[in-house]
Amino acid sequence: MTQAAPVKVYFVVGEESGDILGARILQAFSDLGAEIDAVGLAGRNMQKAGMKSLFETSDLSVMGISGVVARLPQLLSRIRQTADDIIREKPDVLLLIDSPEFAYRVAKRVRKQNPSIRIVKFVAPSVWAWRPGRARKIAPYIDHILALLPFEPDLMKELGGPETSYVGHPIASMLSDLPATGRKKPNTPVQLVVLPGSRRSELKLLMPVIRDTLEFLQQRKKVQFEVTLPVVERFSDEIANEVSQWPVKPRIVSSDEDKEAAFLNADVALCASGTVTLELAAYRVPMISIYKLDRMMMLLRHLITAWTTCLPNLVADYPFVPEKLNENSHPHHLGRMLERLATDSPERQAQLEGFEVVARNLRQDEPPQIIAARKLLELANRKAGK
Repeated sequence: MTQAAPVKVYFVVGEESGDILGARILQAFSDLGAEIDAVGLAGRNMQKAGMKSLFETSDLSVMGISGVVARLPQLLSRIRQTADDIIREKPDVLLLIDSPEFAYRVAKRVRKQNPSIRIVKFVAPSVWAWRPGRARKIAPYIDHILALLPFEPDLMKELGGPETSYVGHPIASMLSDLPATGRKKPNTPVQLVVLPGSRRSELKLLMPVIRDTLEFLQQRKKVQFEVTLPVVERFSDEIANEVSQWPVKPRIVSSDEDKEAAFLNADVALCASGTVTLELAAYRVPMISIYKLDRMMMLLRHLITAWTTCLPNLVADYPFVPEKLNENSHPHHLGRMLERLATDSPERQAQLEGFEVVARNLRQDEPPQIIAARKLLELANRKAGK
C-alpha cells in the first residue's frame, strides 16, 4: 500500500505576529501527528522550528497605505517572486497570515494562474473597523478564513465574504481563572509598562506621546512610577538610542522572557492599539490604548466605521478600556488617567471586571492553533476529494 504524501502547506507571513502564529501552527501539526511539508515564507520563530524561508520576511513589514506606497517597487517584486514559487510548489493549501497588502496580491496572482490551489487566510480582515466592502471583494480569491474573534464568522457571512471558521485567539490559551484584585505589589513604585507598537510607523508616531506622558507624570509627582518598555528585538538599538535622550528613561527589554516578566509585574500600561491590548487583558493589566493614523490614513479616516478599535472592548461588546486616538492622545490627559488606574479606583475595578468578560468570551476547550491545524487538514483533504 502506497503511503500518502505529506500535506504541502505554503506559508506566507510577513510581520512578527504572523511568524508567531505560523510557528504555533507548525507545532500544532506536529502535536496532531500530521505529516506536513511546510514551504514558503518564514520568520525567525518558524525558522527555529526548522522551516526555510524564500526570503527575509522583514521586507514585508509595512503598515498603512503610505507604507505600501513608499515600498511599492520592492513589494511588487516580492509579490511576483512569491506567486511564482507557489505555482512551482503546487501546495495543497496556501496559508496567508497577516501582511494583507502583500498577501492578497499574491493570492490574486495564484488564483489566476492555478485556480485549483486552495487559499486560506489566517486572521480575518478587520471589516468591523473600516471598509466592510473588503469582505465581498476578497471572496473570489480567498476560499476560507480562520478567524480569531468569535463574532467574525457571522459578520463575514452578513457582508458576503468567504466561508469563515472561528478557531479562537492565541491569547485564549493564556487566560487565567484568577482575577487581579489590586496592585501587584502594594507600597512599592507603580510598575508601568509602555508599548509603542511593533512597526516603525507606529514607533515614529507614538514614541513622542509616551515620552511627553512620562515627563508629565514625573513633574506631577503624585504617583511614583517605574517604567518598562518591551520592544521588538530588531528595533531595540534604535529605541534605546532615542530613549537615552528622554527626561524619563524606561528600562528596555527585548526578550520574550523579560516581556512576560514585565507583564506579570505590571500594575498599569500605556499601549498602542492592537493585539497587545488582548495580551494585557489576559494578564489583568489595566491600560489605556492609544493610536495615531499616518498622514494618508488621516485623509481617509471617514472610512473607519468601528465603534471601537480596542480588541478587549470588541470581545466584551462594551467599552471598558479607554482609547485615545490621534489628537485626543494628549500627554496631560493620559498621565492623569494613568494615575487613576494606578490606584484602587473605580476606573481600575471596571477594567478588572471587563477582563473577566473577555476571558469568558474567548475561552475554548482546545488551543486555537490545534483547531486551526485541524481545519487546514480538512480543507486540504476536501481539495483532494478525499
